[in-house]
Amino acid sequence: MEYPKTRKEAKETGNKYYFTGLPCTRGHIALRKTKGTCVECMKEDWAIDNEKRKEKPKSEAAKAAGRRYYEKNREVVIARAAARPHEEVREYKEKYKAANPELYKALTSVRKRRHRNATPPWITKEQKLQIRQMYLQAQKLTKMTGERYVVDHIIPLLNDSVCGLHLPWNLRVMTQEENLKKSNKLLDTPKIT
Repeated sequence: MEYPKTRKEAKETGNKYYFTGLPCTRGHIALRKTKGTCVECMKEDWAIDNEKRKEKPKSEAAKAAGRRYYEKNREVVIARAAARPHEEVREYKEKYKAANPELYKALTSVRKRRHRNATPPWITKEQKLQIRQMYLQAQKLTKMTGERYVVDHIIPLLNDSVCGLHLPWNLRVMTQEENLKKSNKLLDTPKIT
């Protein structure tokens, strides 16, 4: 595309950009906006501003805007996240875990405590062994298939209407993807007779 050579020509023709072929004050030979700013300089400034913004805590208004965006574009956000390469996701998780060891310990502790509290005192050694076997089966399937398998609570430990127990008959092995879709909802609830 042919761009006007001067700012004046760009304004007269209604173009947003012009190209002089001369370096800007920072040495870029690039398009310039009709407002007079070099496009490459703008990109550098944006990158610097974004880095500064990352260091500051988000305001409540920014958090609310993010939540509104997610609610409007939930499917797109989920699809974009699912399309990320597995290696990229794994590296991100490892970095996050290394940067936040206290948080990771706390989350693990909460999960273990939730399981411990949901395990009744009358459970037998055989039943505890069955639970352990399910977790081992999930690990084995993960190694064999390369897809992550987890142990799911059929009746979730945390739910608004009912909370299940950490017992062998309330557990099943399924893929992590299926488990994340289920979340803590009551799906495929067994009928009690």
